Amino acid sequence: MSLDALARREAAHFLPVVNRMPIAIERGLGSRVFDVDGREYVDLTAGWGVCCIGHCHPELVDAIRDQAGRLMQTTNLFYTLPQLDVADQLAQLTPAGVTRSFLVSSGAEAVEGALKMAHRATGRRKFVSTNQSFHGRTLGALAVIGQPKHRDAYRDLLAEPVVVPFGDLSAARAAIDGETAAFIVEPVQGEGGVNVAPSGYLAGVRGLCHEHGALFILDEIQTGIGRTGRMLALEHDAVEPDILTLGKGLGGGFPVAAFLCTETVAGTVSLGDHGGTYAGNPLAAAAVRAVLEVVTREKLAERAADVGERLHARLARFAAEHPEKAEAARGRGLLQGLVLADTERAAGLPLRALESGMLVNVTAGNVMRLFPALNIPEDELFESVERLLELI
Repeated sequence: MSLDALARREAAHFLPVVNRMPIAIERGLGSRVFDVDGREYVDLTAGWGVCCIGHCHPELVDAIRDQAGRLMQTTNLFYTLPQLDVADQLAQLTPAGVTRSFLVSSGAEAVEGALKMAHRATGRRKFVSTNQSFHGRTLGALAVIGQPKHRDAYRDLLAEPVVVPFGDLSAARAAIDGETAAFIVEPVQGEGGVNVAPSGYLAGVRGLCHEHGALFILDEIQTGIGRTGRMLALEHDAVEPDILTLGKGLGGGFPVAAFLCTETVAGTVSLGDHGGTYAGNPLAAAAVRAVLEVVTREKLAERAADVGERLHARLARFAAEHPEKAEAARGRGLLQGLVLADTERAAGLPLRALESGMLVNVTAGNVMRLFPALNIPEDELFESVERLLELI
């Protein structure tokens, strides 16, 4: 079917909120995807950072298939073993004080749960977030998002945000007070342009929160599950949040996310404070269990640190050698960004890359973001990067 025919078919019924690329993807395997005409592409976006162990990893496929034949869905009125297994696994990954978890279906839902828990624990309504942050597009998440382009259309439905510059501890100190429920922040801003929190910043914000009786929420929906070279990005700064959100790579392609909290926060909630028909359903839990087992056994976080360091060095060298093309490289692990000098030309890069057999993302206007599968073969990654740099 031609792309024109596909576009006409979509136009008949699909809500027009997405600007499609001129490709219809039919299947994926490892770090590659294939379109309906059989053309293949190296995926340097991993399905938006979701397919952390690659497309259709055999162990993940088997886990989902096996669970689908046993039990896909029941209600949270009953115990299910996959959900209990995941709660145990997550408790082993997180800082010692973060012991409680709740599975949901998307990162935005995880943020909603985190905000509700912070309000319940403190009785306060004020939330502080950072410029260029991205926390989701549901109403609660939009209330703390640091990107006006997503929030402004719904301003009449939202409380006025308190947004401070990312990485600026002085600004955080001025904003956090006795009325603050929580400060929510990403260790590395993904959608915001691959901005890495300065050393000491996260610990400093956490200290300010506790000084004023507020909570510290770390949004690791994009950075968690090995992405930055540690299982959780918080390990780079040895910081412990009161509430933590996970998503994307958690399910390896299955829609699942989680919010986690300390015993202190958990002790403030009541029965019925949160829920969801699909929350922690056996199929999602089986996917999480398989992903965590693969990432841990194959040491993919450690691999992301090693490969990511070399990838960063290559991007930084390009920026130094071609200052008229690129301003800087930044990132951690296999979440890397190259800041391009020409915003207009940057906007056309994904299409030019697609024509050359690669899926790549440009975010924040001029940042080429690379977040491939954590197990992408090195030759595929670095050969693709060289082709991208030639395009630039």
